[in-house]
Amino acid sequence: MAMLKREDALLLVVDIQANLFPHIQRHEGVADAVVRTIRGCKVLGVPVMVTEQYPKGLGPTIPEIREEFDPFDPIVKSTFSCCGDKGFLEAIEKSGRKEIILCGIEAHVCIYQTARDLLEAGYAVHLLVDGIGSRSQENRGVAIRKMELLGIQLTTMEMALFEMLVACDAPDFKPILKVVK
Repeated sequence: MAMLKREDALLLVVDIQANLFPHIQRHEGVADAVVRTIRGCKVLGVPVMVTEQYPKGLGPTIPEIREEFDPFDPIVKSTFSCCGDKGFLEAIEKSGRKEIILCGIEAHVCIYQTARDLLEAGYAVHLLVDGIGSRSQENRGVAIRKMELLGIQLTTMEMALFEMLVACDAPDFKPILKVVK
């Protein structure tokens, strides 16, 4: 099991879009965890990528996430797995990062398929459990269990940020503490 290191990590925010997001169970909690993780990754110097699935139908990324970026430049995809999009894989490879922190919706479709394909491509995947959702808790639960069986590492917003921080005497400790509180 790989330790999550900031110099190897990349945060991937998948398809948190306006037309579907309100139908996701616990969507407010998911948005909160994702926004805090984005802010923490900025403090730690961890790059963040955002995808949108068919924005014409599912709408744009929710404002809470879009507002964290200037400029906002998501990767638009049509495949459920982000890895099915050539531009996505090129962007991941170009980043040089091998530890992917994965969050977004829906857990049992795009998140599951992306996690599986990233793992097959040789990446370590850290599933941000508090930052994923589905329209039903049953689908979310089965997706988490199935990903864990594949070898996906489970984590949370706080766990991931503190794991990358390593120590309380790190210079970014206080900014990270502000993010998680």
